[in-house]
Amino acid sequence: MSSTCWQITFHPVSAPDSAFEDFLAAFFEVTAQNYSSSGFDEYIGYISPSFDEQQMLITAATFGVTLPPYDVSELKSENWLKDYVIKFAPFEVGQFCIYGIHEQTPPKTDKIALQIYAATAFGSDHQTTRGCIEALCELKQQGFTPKKVLDIGTGSGILSLCAAKLWDKASILASDIDDEATIVTNSNAATNSLSSRIEAITADGYQSEVIKSFCPCDLVLSNILANPLIAFAPNLASALNDGGYCVLSGFIDNQVDDVISAHTAQGLELVKLYSHDNWRAALMQKKDK
Repeated sequence: MSSTCWQITFHPVSAPDSAFEDFLAAFFEVTAQNYSSSGFDEYIGYISPSFDEQQMLITAATFGVTLPPYDVSELKSENWLKDYVIKFAPFEVGQFCIYGIHEQTPPKTDKIALQIYAATAFGSDHQTTRGCIEALCELKQQGFTPKKVLDIGTGSGILSLCAAKLWDKASILASDIDDEATIVTNSNAATNSLSSRIEAITADGYQSEVIKSFCPCDLVLSNILANPLIAFAPNLASALNDGGYCVLSGFIDNQVDDVISAHTAQGLELVKLYSHDNWRAALMQKKDK
């Protein structure tokens, strides 16, 4: 592993299209994606040992992409992948303690330990993730026992992992539009001895035949962004059994009304709203007919 790496952080002011993501995958060795307080994802590319800014612009142009504002940083480390990309401090939320694959031994804790690799999928220690895990733990405490769990936009697979640990009889299907997220989710499931419990697939929303045959289910998890949550609301309602729950996140305070109303229009009702900084997560239940 080279001791030098360049980190390029992009700050889109609107939602990028697939061409931008194709450019990232083609130009960089590793990419990461994080939420920002603006509501638009922050994209990060890592490349070593040298970075040619002009070549990046040329490559972007071949994909028909005009790059958003970006910052360039030089990272120096004997193992930049470990030190800058996959490293995050262990954190506790609800019944769980979550730590990275760079940790040689699990942290001392009386909570359920999950070991996560999150380099090229959405990072695990984020406000939206925390809200979703809190909702899952509260459902468990209330005696809810889902038989089928669907995770739409699984990212690193962390919510599927938590669901598998909380409900050892549940079948879990995780999906993401990004092939890399599917790979990371399968890797995390294997690391935590949950491969037999979690099936991860690449799919665009609810249109996959695998998802259609899996549903209806008892619990839907969807930590994505406000606009796709709103667009998917009818599909989510159709995928959910009467009396079933969904956990939604990836939206900020001024988007709450739009997200909730899109789902109440489909026969769901808000049970609880979770807040972490400016980010929100919602627990909703589908009304019995």
